[in-house]
Amino acid sequence: MSEPVLSVKDLSVVFHLRRGDFTAVNKISFDIMPGEVLGVVGESGAGKSMTGTAIMGLVDRPGEVSSTSITLNGDRIDGLDEESLRKIRGRRIGMVMQDPLTSLNPLFTVGEQLIETIRRHLPLNEKQARARAIELLADAGIPKPEDRIDAYPHQFSGGMRQRVVISLALAAEPELVIADEPTSALDVSVQAQIIKVLKRLCAERGVAVMLITHDMGVIAEAADRMIVMNKGEIVETGTVGDIIHRPKEPYTIKLIDAIPSIKEQNPRYAAAVARGDEGDAAVTDAPLVRAENLSMVFDLSPSLFSRLTGRNRKIVNAVNDVSFQIERGKTYGLVGESGSGKSTCARMMVGLLRPTDGNVLLEGTDIWNDKDAAAKRRSKIQMIFQDPYASLNPRWRVGDIIAEPMRQLGIARNNKEITEKVAYLLDRVRLDPVVMRKYPHEFSGGQRQRIAIARALSSEPEFIICDEPTSALDVSVQAQVLELMSQLQDEFGLTYLLISHNLAVVRQMADAVGVLHNGVLVESGPVEEIFSAPKADYTRMLLDAVPDIAKVA
Repeated sequence: MSEPVLSVKDLSVVFHLRRGDFTAVNKISFDIMPGEVLGVVGESGAGKSMTGTAIMGLVDRPGEVSSTSITLNGDRIDGLDEESLRKIRGRRIGMVMQDPLTSLNPLFTVGEQLIETIRRHLPLNEKQARARAIELLADAGIPKPEDRIDAYPHQFSGGMRQRVVISLALAAEPELVIADEPTSALDVSVQAQIIKVLKRLCAERGVAVMLITHDMGVIAEAADRMIVMNKGEIVETGTVGDIIHRPKEPYTIKLIDAIPSIKEQNPRYAAAVARGDEGDAAVTDAPLVRAENLSMVFDLSPSLFSRLTGRNRKIVNAVNDVSFQIERGKTYGLVGESGSGKSTCARMMVGLLRPTDGNVLLEGTDIWNDKDAAAKRRSKIQMIFQDPYASLNPRWRVGDIIAEPMRQLGIARNNKEITEKVAYLLDRVRLDPVVMRKYPHEFSGGQRQRIAIARALSSEPEFIICDEPTSALDVSVQAQVLELMSQLQDEFGLTYLLISHNLAVVRQMADAVGVLHNGVLVESGPVEEIFSAPKADYTRMLLDAVPDIAKVA
């Protein structure tokens, strides 16, 4: 029988803090065999990422790592000095971080970063390294890699940047890949590509993969075995099929029950069917929001000379003649791959990006051309972003963050009224009002997203654009946030534009859905109609690519 690529015995990570010791990982043991994908799942704070960080030797003080042994193909790697660990990282162990922006240097092209990594670890010249870099980008699903290799990280979408990071991790043909949420920023079709890349590496090269994720669907598609972590400990381990279909621990059962299914009907539609009035479901008020022939063209020419003369001019049609409408109190889902134009549409509709052509109408008024449009869009349109930590000012207390729109728009008359409204909003998003004195870093990801929702509500908006509001959250917290958004919609009569690459979330939340591909709206209609009987080949491809735990034997 072959030896494990990675063997971890009694790994613990303890942080020595002023208020006492905090145990992030508590005496866990596991092996990963050649060609095996081991899935590691659990909620935020379970110790998943800390385990991977400790194996790489990246835990800094006041953290302390202890173990009986950590071996990589029989070689002890725990207790090595920093210089020895640096030789292992990248060459023998590849790491895919959750946030691609922290892994890429903004001052260098992605090609320069890939070529540097390849040449540091492999005996290739500049030309050979560049050819391998292009091959890696193609394997990760980046279109026209021979052109994109000379682009900078900021010129890629979030999903594209994650593909570059995966290419970097695989550059030196490592023995072990630690993938920390490698698909959380990716749409379903690219997610499927990345899973295939990881599984092919395992089959062809015997690479072992430690796949850390909160997405049980990804585990179902990619992993051979899985371990479930909670509060720094392994609570259950076994084959993927055994744990998904025959979970033993209450914690595992709770995680699986929280997963939204692509096959479940929209609850509102199901309720209408139960009442026998599904035929009236399409009868609504006049639309609150209307996008009319929206187009957005970006000029990515390398210089002003190129733009003026037309030589080497590079034009990108990010959005091309897109039209849809959203009825008051309803949710419109917008889906599509990275680079399809979803976020560009959102920025035009919230007032951050002026369309090249077309109109955005709110209650019949063009938010870009009406003289009172600026004030109207600030008060009536708000946005909830993908990363709540990046969208909240880290230097402000939560109370000030939520109160800012009230002060700017003159909604409240004095500080007492502002404090009362902030307390009311915190209560509405299921947070204790006493937290208004705390800072964003003192909260979990799910709590920060609730704060972002409260801030969006503080201007008393009618229309909220939700750009991937749950993609960074684990499944149980995601379920809580989605339930909260649905309750708030009913309570305040809110209208949502929901942008997400998670099609199960869109089916659960949306009344209607539009499918974007290369900036073109290829299909639009009631969510049950689109998901049950899609007309466009592209829509069928997206639906077929959705990871489904039901497929696991």
